Amino acid sequence: MPKSFLKRYLPDPHKVTEIKALRFLGEKLHRPNLWHLNRRSVSRAFGVGLWAMWTPPLPWQQIIAAALAIYFDANLPIAVALVWITNPLTWGPLYYVAYWIGTLIMGQPSFGFSDFTQSFTIDKVWDLGAPFLVGCFTLMNVFGLLGYFGIRYLWRKSVLHQWELRKVRRTGLSTLLLTRETPASYAKLLRHLEHHAELEAKHAAAAAAAGAPASKRTATTHGTKTGPA
Repeated sequence: MPKSFLKRYLPDPHKVTEIKALRFLGEKLHRPNLWHLNRRSVSRAFGVGLWAMWTPPLPWQQIIAAALAIYFDANLPIAVALVWITNPLTWGPLYYVAYWIGTLIMGQPSFGFSDFTQSFTIDKVWDLGAPFLVGCFTLMNVFGLLGYFGIRYLWRKSVLHQWELRKVRRTGLSTLLLTRETPASYAKLLRHLEHHAELEAKHAAAAAAAGAPASKRTATTHGTKTGPA
């Protein structure tokens, strides 16, 4: 998974550390591991964040995500940002899914989505009882595992793809590679190679322009040193 893509959408570190609900963590928020972008920290952050987002609607979801991020050395901004998938706009449909899954697991009847949304409020959510809690607990674990292992898989796939691109740049396109690529990915690969060729041409031109005066100076210097005494 490209770091540039993650950096583009990550919240500002300063804004994360300034969240009032997290200030009680103090200096722990400044641990370097909490801000690294690598396969381990990012996959753990997705596991933690997607787990915490399904906790019943409590005012301390961010605190749960941050505490788990510190404990597991996960990327803190990603973990905290993911809990906002459940927000006042999405509480209704997402928590209805949790309630509905809970009723399926427990074998109880459920009421429809329209009835749920009309009566659903954060104050009354606990009135949904055991089916809601069972559904939330189930989705917490499912999404946590999917987030962790899914990001590890995508990160590994991205790294392998980058290795393939480097290999293609060195040795050219191979028949085996082409048979594995879809038309869309093949077109993307060609665009990447064209872009790389353009960059190499620009670098070569810049090096030639910078190297010409240097060559003249070197030749002059050598002529001075090897001239007659």
